[in-house]
Amino acid sequence: MAVDATSLTADQLDTYIVARLTVSGIDLNMLPTVMDPATGVPTRDQALASLRSFVRSTPGVINSWRPPAAESGSEPDALSQQASPPMEYPSIIEAWTGQGEER
Repeated sequence: MAVDATSLTADQLDTYIVARLTVSGIDLNMLPTVMDPATGVPTRDQALASLRSFVRSTPGVINSWRPPAAESGSEPDALSQQASPPMEYPSIIEAWTGQGEER
């Protein structure tokens, strides 16, 4: 179920942000609670405020972007899908599938 981020409260967004960062191995509790002018490291509250602003505005724009159609009448959704996405380790795939073997 899609939820519009602008309809969420600050506490709901904070819970979402902290959960997503925790899954990625990032702990906001490591940030200071008081501003340190010597280092300029943001406080936890500053980081959450910035992330709330980002989540409310940017992901929807990123998610709805489609590449421009190359030809008039082309389907933009079809162009946004790659038939063969790039492989991270092509040599392993070639070895598994036998594509790299000489015939």
